[in-house]
Amino acid sequence: MKHLIRIFSLAIALCMIFTFAASAETASPIYSADDLFTSRDYEQTADLSGAVSCTVSDGQDIHITAAGVYVLTGSASNVTVYVEAGTEDKVQIVLDGVNVTNANFPVIYVKTADKVFVTVSGDSALSVTGSFAADGSTKTDGVIFSKTDLTLNGTASLTVSSTDNGIVCKDDLKITGGTLTVTTASKAIDANDSIRVAGGALYLTAGTDGLHAENSDDDTKGYVYIGGGSITISAGDDGIHGQTVVQIDGGTLSIKAAEGIEGTYIQFNGGTINIQSTDDGVNAAYKSSAYTPTVEINGGDITVAMGAGDTDGIDSNGNIIVNGGTVTVTGNSTFDYDGAAQYNGGTIIANGQQIAYIPNQMMGGGGMMGGRGGWGNANTNTNDSFGMGGSFGGGGFGGGRGGRGGW
Repeated sequence: MKHLIRIFSLAIALCMIFTFAASAETASPIYSADDLFTSRDYEQTADLSGAVSCTVSDGQDIHITAAGVYVLTGSASNVTVYVEAGTEDKVQIVLDGVNVTNANFPVIYVKTADKVFVTVSGDSALSVTGSFAADGSTKTDGVIFSKTDLTLNGTASLTVSSTDNGIVCKDDLKITGGTLTVTTASKAIDANDSIRVAGGALYLTAGTDGLHAENSDDDTKGYVYIGGGSITISAGDDGIHGQTVVQIDGGTLSIKAAEGIEGTYIQFNGGTINIQSTDDGVNAAYKSSAYTPTVEINGGDITVAMGAGDTDGIDSNGNIIVNGGTVTVTGNSTFDYDGAAQYNGGTIIANGQQIAYIPNQMMGGGGMMGGRGGWGNANTNTNDSFGMGGSFGGGGFGGGRGGRGGW
């Protein structure tokens, strides 16, 4: 009788699992580059006809109050370029071999405009060496500090160093070209609504986060999109942090950080991603009410290596879905999830072994249909006779705590 009950229970569980798989939506990108970038964002050189030329001089601020193209040259200290244009004005600042070192205030401070482009045509360097001073109620904390949309592009290199943040945007920040090297005590690149990268070479060394998008007033915003370029990050906290979504469609990423990538919904559609972390490599957590924590892998070549201890290669407080791509994870715990797991395709290599399921670090836990417990095998990285703790999402069929070895 017990044998029949077990068979019946297994049949029900299999039915629920296959129903879950059949009902899953077809994977599709959350964002499209066609909607995120304009043709002017991609233009790496400025139209200099009618441009205004400015040479920086010690202690002499520059004020831009109208739309147009402004070419900056020279070397100086304690200079701030203020942009105070109309809300319909587009301003382009061309850095043509500019070197500015400030003691306590941004080098470029965008207060008002519709949109600002910072285009690098000659190798330039901007830095702030002391503690940032406030501008009334505004806490200025970046070498480039913008309250409006900001696009960085160009054909040369820009070096930014800061005692706080490097580049701060209170709206949408886009990067489409140039070589950007940022070294900071806090965040390298910080934006409220979004960070969008389509090209260029980024070398980011940050005391806290490399790329950070978060809106404290609206938790449906704050996403990171990467569609191309080369990004190298060394960070004390998160390599990439997106409050809502982190979406990677292309590019080459090399990340060394405490946590490699953190967001609520993390989607890989392409690119080559190499992560070395001392904590979680990829972590989908409850950062936003707009999404269920999920790691979705549809494409790309993703390699994750973690340090020793209580670390997870790919960790989700919700779900993990693998539809394609190649995922190589090395560490004590390769996968960990609290919700559902779904393996539909692609290649998974866990600690050197290719497997056809998504293991779960939780002992008997976090299974396909819910709670911690159920049928799980104690060794969740082993595909046993039923794949429990593996192909069925790490165990948990019902609730309860479950046991070591299940049946």
